[in-house]
Amino acid sequence: MPGAKRGWALPFLPVRCWPPRAPHKRRHQTSVDWGRQMTKQGRRWRPERRLGLVVDGGFAAVALALAWGEREVGMGARWRLGAALYPPPAPQPPGKRGRKPTQGKRQRSLAGWAARSDTPWEQAAVDWSGGQRQALGVFSRTALWATPGWAAVALRFVVVRDPEGRLPDAAFFCTDLHATPEQILQWVGMRWAVEVTFAEARAHLGLETQRQGSDRAIARTTPVLLGLFSLVTVLTVRLRPNGEIPVETTAWYHKVEPPFADCLTLVRRHLWRARYFVHSAHQAEYVHLPREAVECLLNDLPLAA
Repeated sequence: MPGAKRGWALPFLPVRCWPPRAPHKRRHQTSVDWGRQMTKQGRRWRPERRLGLVVDGGFAAVALALAWGEREVGMGARWRLGAALYPPPAPQPPGKRGRKPTQGKRQRSLAGWAARSDTPWEQAAVDWSGGQRQALGVFSRTALWATPGWAAVALRFVVVRDPEGRLPDAAFFCTDLHATPEQILQWVGMRWAVEVTFAEARAHLGLETQRQGSDRAIARTTPVLLGLFSLVTVLTVRLRPNGEIPVETTAWYHKVEPPFADCLTLVRRHLWRARYFVHSAHQAEYVHLPREAVECLLNDLPLAA
């Protein structure tokens, strides 16, 4: 987004997910199943681009990591500190029969690494809580992630510690073994923009406040509202490609960057001017209100709408 220091999350593929006990005869699909199908669809749409997948901890599954593939940038997600880690399998003696192992013996858990006093922590400066640049202690290694019934996935894990002790220890992983801990944490921080998009869509577009009792009505309106968020953002970029978006400030709330509310105000002003104040004549038609009053309406009504 021009003029913004953080990334914006724009919806483009909403999917309706049924709860486990929905009153229908369809086979239940988990969020991981839906995520695997959506990522495959996105790759079919843009096969020439290298894509990166960053998900929440609820989507941290071996099935999704295997479906994402090795040719992409990588899959990153929050991880639990008690996840099972394994080293690569040791070379088998020549002539030994039987099935070859896919991983070695279980390693120390992430919680164990975080509790040790001799863990070699390194310092890294990343945009973390609240979008502020913060120095964190990081510990990173490579390992195999194995789940019964699925092939093992090679990944790089990162354990994060707040030197000041205000935040609890957290763990993240990425299937790109060449990614640095700073890059992994930067990708994870970009995913937090999804929550900002949902909050702004609820506050300004009426998401999740539709008064409808049928599933079909909700399936129609929710994608339209999410698409409207992306449409307003794209129109803002077209109207102000240089990034100079007017920031509406008040005495009790000071803003540095324009949020979605200011983008919505800019688009409303443009549409209202094109609808009511643009004519084929060289000069605008006479209005019964003074010009200052008309400009005041154009500046204040979009904020109150």
